[in-house]
Amino acid sequence: MLEQEENPQQPILSNTAPPVPEAELDDDSEGGDELYEHHRITADKRQELLRLDKFLLNRLPATSRTRIQNAIKAEAVQVNERPVKSNYRVKPGDTITITLPEPPREFKVVPEPMPLDIRYEDAELLLVNKPAGLVVHPAFGNWNGTLVNGLAYHLQNLPTGRNGEIRPGLVHRIDKDTSGLLVVGKTEFAMTHLSNQFFHHTIERTYLALVWGVPKEPAGTIRGHIGRSLKDRKVQAVYPDGDQGKHAVTHYKVLQSFGKVALLQCNLETGRTHQIRAHMKHIGHPLFGDATYGGDRIVYGQRTGAYKVFAEKMLELMPRQALHAKSLGFEHPTTREFLQFEVELPDDFEQLLTNWTQYSTEYS
Repeated sequence: MLEQEENPQQPILSNTAPPVPEAELDDDSEGGDELYEHHRITADKRQELLRLDKFLLNRLPATSRTRIQNAIKAEAVQVNERPVKSNYRVKPGDTITITLPEPPREFKVVPEPMPLDIRYEDAELLLVNKPAGLVVHPAFGNWNGTLVNGLAYHLQNLPTGRNGEIRPGLVHRIDKDTSGLLVVGKTEFAMTHLSNQFFHHTIERTYLALVWGVPKEPAGTIRGHIGRSLKDRKVQAVYPDGDQGKHAVTHYKVLQSFGKVALLQCNLETGRTHQIRAHMKHIGHPLFGDATYGGDRIVYGQRTGAYKVFAEKMLELMPRQALHAKSLGFEHPTTREFLQFEVELPDDFEQLLTNWTQYSTEYS
């Protein structure tokens, strides 16, 4: 009953849950003799009071509010081991459980043939240039057509992910709408060696980002813990005082200014979820086109006249965050040689820069 509405054959709520017929969670459903716990969520100690259905919608973004409300009504959702109504306000420390009539099942990656832009490959690892729009690994709402599905087909025997995660071969990832380089371990040893380099921050990672506005300092370092927002769990928030989230450091340098936007080089010292996107939003320069962090509208400049028309056309040209993982540098697991790889900007990003260059030249 909580499966994604658009595709009822997909697992419900998590990557371990099998499809469950909708009737099994209706008011008059008898269900099975036994219920199986699929989710247990404990509200953060700083959680603001929030309706239960909205709280779960934030935690389970691929599930509709209607299905969540129906499940609550069917008492498949309980708070502190008690059934409650949808308007119950979740408090700090509350434990929310979701039980279903079917036991969780293991999820297996299905190999799928797909074109992969592989830039380097040997017996231990490979580097792939991921296009924007491609999800890296299977998760709720994206069980097929991911990069991992394609890698599984290409290699057939990818090592399993760490701690049982469904991330075979992957030691890091980039967001769906971010383009650029990913390194993939082909053996357990390679995965461990590469993972250690990420853990100790010895991997060199360079991103190119187009941001709204021009930072006052031509180069700088952004420090601020990053963790899930207490208001919207789909968004990462910056906690400058370090009272929440995890330590995060981003170094940036302005490569080119276009007046209302600027091209930055960003180097990651840490690798938190949405790190560049959240850090740039924090300093008042969200990534161009980034709908999640407020960059999908005009942030700098007048919202009138020719500039408004031009800026909106540019947002249509790139309806995603303007972020590209341009280079990766790391020590090879077996040869111990330091390798450096770089890929060009994708066409939409390149065209975006060309257009901003022409506009800034004509109207400067």
